[in-house]
Amino acid sequence: MGESVNCKILADAMRKKIKRTVASLDGAPKLVSLQVGDFPSSDVYVRNQMKQATLLGIGYQVIRLSPRADARKVLRVIDDINNAPDVTGAILQLPLPRHLSASELIGALDPVKDAEGLHPLNLGRILQGNGTPRIGPCTAMAVMEILSFIKQDLYGREVVVVGHSATVGRPLSLLLLGAFATTTVCHIATYERRVLASHVQGAEILIVAVGKPGVIKGAWVKKGSVVIDVGINRQNGTIVGDVEFE
Repeated sequence: MGESVNCKILADAMRKKIKRTVASLDGAPKLVSLQVGDFPSSDVYVRNQMKQATLLGIGYQVIRLSPRADARKVLRVIDDINNAPDVTGAILQLPLPRHLSASELIGALDPVKDAEGLHPLNLGRILQGNGTPRIGPCTAMAVMEILSFIKQDLYGREVVVVGHSATVGRPLSLLLLGAFATTTVCHIATYERRVLASHVQGAEILIVAVGKPGVIKGAWVKKGSVVIDVGINRQNGTIVGDVEFE
């Protein structure tokens, strides 16, 4: 097995930097989390966000709506958030009840307050490719931070992204293209055509965000390549990624 990178070092350094920045502001920023319905996965994110916000000196408020709340009700709450002068940023927790459209509700957020970078305007700025965007999808931006932390020169490198979700794979591929990486995006059709292994084998940098444990076999990974496993899967009482780590 190759060398593992302890990204907690990077996270701790970023927390210290953010804490100093927050302390230097005239007033504390405030993040609002809008949660519609009852989803255990959302509860985990909310608890973690609240914990981090408290540690960093950022105000944090949770607005919980009934799973039966209709689009008009949610849009009214989003409008209130947009117009609240004390609210700096907002997150619409996903998933949503089936009768609600995530794209419609995210599109209703003020793009300046869109803390997760999923508003069409913020995604469009990534498409422009003018350097690192000020606001972008959190996980995609985190991957770019990790690549910078481990001093990876992306220029012309063969980078393979497995997974093309709107929150990770697609925006990440655009960020990589903006850094002039030679970027290949694989997805379910690549897997079904049975050519996923051949793409993975050519990767100098492999980034996987699928949500399926062990979908990438260790034997496929080229020796000396960099692997960033974004997958979070519960298996046998523990958390595993998408790549066969062992």
